[in-house]
Amino acid sequence: MARTLNREVHTVRREAFVEAATGLMQAKGWEQTSVQDVLDATEASRGAFYHYFDSKQALLEAVIERLVDTGLGAVKPIADDPDLAAAPKLRALFHGIARWKTAQKALVLALLQTWLSDDNAIVREKFRHRLAGRMVPLLSGIVEQGIAEGTFRATSPEDTARIFVLLLLGFQDVATDLFIARQTGAITLDAVRDTVASFNDAFERILGAPRGSIDLADEGVLQEWFG
Repeated sequence: MARTLNREVHTVRREAFVEAATGLMQAKGWEQTSVQDVLDATEASRGAFYHYFDSKQALLEAVIERLVDTGLGAVKPIADDPDLAAAPKLRALFHGIARWKTAQKALVLALLQTWLSDDNAIVREKFRHRLAGRMVPLLSGIVEQGIAEGTFRATSPEDTARIFVLLLLGFQDVATDLFIARQTGAITLDAVRDTVASFNDAFERILGAPRGSIDLADEGVLQEWFG
C-alpha cells in the first residue's frame, strides 16, 4: 500500500511541475522561462525539481509528452469506434487531432517557437520516436480494418502504418514551413490547399484507398491556421 501511495504522490508532484511549465511556456515563452520560475510557481525547492527532472530540457520533454498523451487521448474513442468504417474513421481521427490543436492554438504556437530552436534538436528527435511508437499501433488497427472491409489494398497493416507515420511526420514539418510562410505573406492559401491535397493523394496511394477518401484537414482548420 505504501509503495502505491508513494507512486501516486510521485506522479502528482511531477505533474505539478509539468503543469506549471506548460502555463509559463504559454505566458512568456520557453526560452524566457527559467527553472526558478517553475520553482516559484510550484513553491518547490530546487532539490525537489531535480528529483524528477535532471534538466530544463527533460522538463520540456515531459511537457511535450503530456501534450501528445492529451491529444491522442482526445481522439482514441474515434479509433475504438466499432461502428465507424476505416476511411471515415481515418478522416475523423485527423480532423479530431487538427481541431484539438486549434483549441490549444496559443499553447501550440508557444511550443512552435521552442520547437524550431536548434538547441532542442534532440528533443524533436525523441518526440518523433515516441509519437511513432504511439501512432503506428493506432493506425495499423485502422489499416487492418480497411483491408478487411475491402477499402484499403495494403498488404501489411503494421508496415503500412509505419510508412504512413513517417510521411505524417514529414507533413507536420511541411505544415510548419507553410504556416511561417503564410505569416510573411510568401505564399497564398490556395498554395497551402494544393500542398495538403498532394499529401492526401500520397496517403491514399500508400493505403491503396479510393481517391478522395483521405482528408488531413478540413477547410475550417485551414482557415484558422493559414487564412
